[in-house]
Amino acid sequence: MIKVFDKKLLFSICGIILIFLLIFTIYMENQVTYTNGNALSNKKIGWGIKREKDHKRPDVGKENAELMEKYDGLYIGNEEEKYIYLTFDEGYEAGYTEQILDVLKANDVKATFFITAHYLNTAEDLVKRMVDEGHIVGNHTPNYLMSKHIVSNM
Repeated sequence: MIKVFDKKLLFSICGIILIFLLIFTIYMENQVTYTNGNALSNKKIGWGIKREKDHKRPDVGKENAELMEKYDGLYIGNEEEKYIYLTFDEGYEAGYTEQILDVLKANDVKATFFITAHYLNTAEDLVKRMVDEGHIVGNHTPNYLMSKHIVSNM
């Protein structure tokens, strides 16, 4: 049989736990951001970079430039510093990717690999290696049907 002292102790512990849970719930409620679905937009935004002549910096258009600034996007780097971005389209594995990864690793170079679902399903170990070695892995559609939604006046 539980003694009166033990009942008081048990009641106190349960009370402390309930208070802790209440404080935690109130704290977590304040951490959640709610968004009204009506405030979101499904507007298609054409994206593309209009090429300029004589090696001038390309123009992305006013609306796209504003979006990039708003969301801290990067589309044109610093003119004073030289960068090269390596991208690979991985639709199938022809036996070169492992060697490419070896060369990138040996030279401490990062790249972006755009892979298809088929590639992910058939070369899972290589994709895991890409991620583990710090490369970016992006989605590559199985076709270019989405291209018609990109700015047509490039």
